[in-house]
Amino acid sequence: MKAIVYTETGDPSVLQLVERPVTEPGPDEVRVRIVVSGVNPTDWKSRRGAASVQALPFDEVVPGQDGAGIVEAIGSDVQHVSVGDRVWLALAAYQRSNSGSSQEQAVLPAERVFALPASASFDQGASLGVPAITAYRALTVAEDGPDELHPTALSGKIVLVAGGAGAVGHAAIQLARWAGATVITTVSGPAKAALATAAGAHHALTYTDANIVEQIRAIAPEGIDQIVEVAPSQNADLNLAVIRNRGSISIYANNSPELTLDVRRNITLNVRYQFVLLYTVGIDAIRAAGDTINIAIEDGALGIGEETGLPLHRFSLEQTADAHALVESGAVGKVLIDVTVA
Repeated sequence: MKAIVYTETGDPSVLQLVERPVTEPGPDEVRVRIVVSGVNPTDWKSRRGAASVQALPFDEVVPGQDGAGIVEAIGSDVQHVSVGDRVWLALAAYQRSNSGSSQEQAVLPAERVFALPASASFDQGASLGVPAITAYRALTVAEDGPDELHPTALSGKIVLVAGGAGAVGHAAIQLARWAGATVITTVSGPAKAALATAAGAHHALTYTDANIVEQIRAIAPEGIDQIVEVAPSQNADLNLAVIRNRGSISIYANNSPELTLDVRRNITLNVRYQFVLLYTVGIDAIRAAGDTINIAIEDGALGIGEETGLPLHRFSLEQTADAHALVESGAVGKVLIDVTVA
């Protein structure tokens, strides 16, 4: 089978196409023929490494946390999927050298494999994983909010999604809208506002507007219940200006290594901050999110493509380096790699 591997950290040129033998799953493992692989920022950050001299944890790594395909073999004790099932993957490559989705056949822990609803395409399945589960977690950690989502879980709540045109922002808009929230998003300009509106945002505002606080407060005079935050350092003052008492701010990304908080204002408002990183959140939270995400898919809530606010960019397995480079450049939309034919 064909696989993409890298043996050192660095730019996309370290990614190499190789031939590898197909292996059989061990106990509690599943072998999936990957049809489509999804590329996320976490993939290129892992490939590039925290420093140019950082050593890999393994001699060779197959990248790709997300993907979708067909189960071809299962190990002992695997009960929630069967051979022939259509599935999607989450955190496929985490702490493993050869389980990533950038290969034709991936053997990975069964707990990272989810049934793909019949109504969903492989493209849709490969676009879930990191973005959708991150968004789900960000929406279910508020002190006064639900710990699981359903179509009325956020009724009466106002959710602010920073960066609504990104993959996580897109999923957060869709899930919050599905759960009954009024959704506000902040974006950089009209083009991204159009994408966020297509995703389901009720209000798409430009964060550089001088009166952005007044615009948000006009929609939410009592304040925002839940903020899904991608740029915590830049938005710290804005968030405090619009959040309600006992409101929550979920932070899933960092565009600065430091975040300075006004202690007095945060204490006065009883603000809760929740940092979100899927790698260390625990498999129980991942599984719970995946199960509910499947319900949302069946309800038609997590569409992809430009018509729903998430343009698609396609590459072949041989073009994986180009796919990584596009994500690393900050391209808007979802980058997918066609691995095998469905």
